[in-house]
Amino acid sequence: MGAGEVTEDTGSIVPTLEQDPLRLDALETAEASEALPKTLRVAFLLSRYPAVSHTFLLNEVLGLRARGVDVETASINRPDRAPKQLSEAEAAEAHKTHYIKDGNTLLALMTALGTACARPDVLMRGLTAVVKLRNLSLRQRGYWLFYLAEALLVGRWMQQRKLRHLHVHFGGAVASVGMLTSIAWKIPYSLTIHGPEELLDVSGYRLKEKVEQASFVFCISDFCRSQLCQLTEPRTWGKFAVVRLGVDPAALLPSLAHAASEHSTLRLVCTGRLVAAKGHRILLQALVKLARRGVQVKTTLIGDGPERESLRQFVEREGLEDSVVFTSALSHAETLQHVRSADIFVLASFAEGIPVALMEAMALGLPCVSTTVAGIPELIQTGRDGLLVAPSNVEELAEAIESLANDPALRNFLGRSARRRIIRDYNLPLNQERLAQCFANRLTPGAAARELP
Repeated sequence: MGAGEVTEDTGSIVPTLEQDPLRLDALETAEASEALPKTLRVAFLLSRYPAVSHTFLLNEVLGLRARGVDVETASINRPDRAPKQLSEAEAAEAHKTHYIKDGNTLLALMTALGTACARPDVLMRGLTAVVKLRNLSLRQRGYWLFYLAEALLVGRWMQQRKLRHLHVHFGGAVASVGMLTSIAWKIPYSLTIHGPEELLDVSGYRLKEKVEQASFVFCISDFCRSQLCQLTEPRTWGKFAVVRLGVDPAALLPSLAHAASEHSTLRLVCTGRLVAAKGHRILLQALVKLARRGVQVKTTLIGDGPERESLRQFVEREGLEDSVVFTSALSHAETLQHVRSADIFVLASFAEGIPVALMEAMALGLPCVSTTVAGIPELIQTGRDGLLVAPSNVEELAEAIESLANDPALRNFLGRSARRRIIRDYNLPLNQERLAQCFANRLTPGAAARELP
C-alpha cells in the first residue's frame, strides 16, 4: 500500500513508517521528550474547563502530562455541563481542577479579602497595576478590580501547590486575571494566543500589556504571530513561537462513504457556535442559490448560539426547511459522527484562528470549503487540499460547493489530500511533543536566554 492510500477495510489514509518521514520525525521527537526535566511543573489557568467547545484544551493538558510536564489546572468557571453529561476524561479533569468561582461567591470574596490582609504587598502591586491602566471607564475599572480579586485567589492556590509558572490560553478576561496574578504575586506567566477576538480589538483586550508582561507567548499560526509583531516592538518578538494545534489522525479514521457516495443529495455539514462571525447566514444564502440551480444539498448545522432563531426564520422564509437541519450543541463524539457521515464540510467564517473543527473534518477525509481569513490559508491550500473563497462572498461559496457536488473525483482528491495535510503539519501527537519541548526550553534553568525554536 502506498503512502496516503485508502485502505480497503476502513478507508483511512495510513502511511507506513518507511514511506512517511513524519513517522520517523515522531520517533525522534519522542526520544527527545524523554530528556524533559522530570520536575517541569506548570499551572494552567483557563476560563472554563472542561468545555464542550474547547476539547483541544483537554487534549493539550492530557498530552503534556503524558510527555512529562506536570500540569495542574485552575478554571475561573465551572464546566459548561452537569457532571453526568461529562465524558469520563472530562469528569476526571473536573475533579482535579481548582475552580476560582466555585459557586460560593461570599466564601470566594472572604478568601480574597483574607489573602489581601495577609499579603498587603501583593494587594498593592495588583492595585497599582489596575490604576496604571489608562482610558478605562468606571465600569471597566470595576471589572479589573474583580479580575484582581480572582488573581489573589489564583496566586494563593499556586503558592499552596508550590507552582512557579502560570500559563493562560486566550487573551481575554482570563488573561487579565493571569497578568494581574503575575504582577501582584511576582509569578512569571505565559500565553497561548488564538484569535480572532483579541486580535480584532487589541486595545479593548489590553493585549499589548498582556504580551509585554508575559515571559513568552505561543501563537497557533504565523498569522497570529504577525499580528503580535505588528503590536509590539522588535525587541519583544523573540518571545513569540508558533506552536500549531492539531488533531490525532489515528483517532479520526475516515470511511469510504464520501469517497464514492451514491446519494443523489449531497450531505453537507457545518459545526460551530451560531454567532455572526461563523458566517452561517452566508452559507444559507449560498444554499438558496444552489437550490435555484437544482443542486440538491442536505445541510446539517451543528451548534447553538444567539443567531439560532434568526437563522431558522431565514430558512423558513426561503423554503429550505426540508434541506437544512439544526441540531443543538452536541457532544464531541456525536459531532464527529455527523461529520464522518457527510460529503462536504463548510465553514464560511468571517474571523477565525485556525479552527480545530476544520482540522477534524480534514483528518476524516472530507473535502472542506472555507474562507481566506486569518490562519485558515495556512491550513488549506486552495485547490490542493480544500477550497477557499473570499469571506462573505455568497456567489463564490455557492460555486465552490456546486463544483464539489458535481465532481465526486474532486471530492475524493481533496479529501485524501486534506488528511495528508493534517498528518504532515497538524498532527496532534507531534505538535504536543513540540509544545512540551518549548515549555522545557523556557522553564528550565538558563533557558530564558535561549531563543524559542
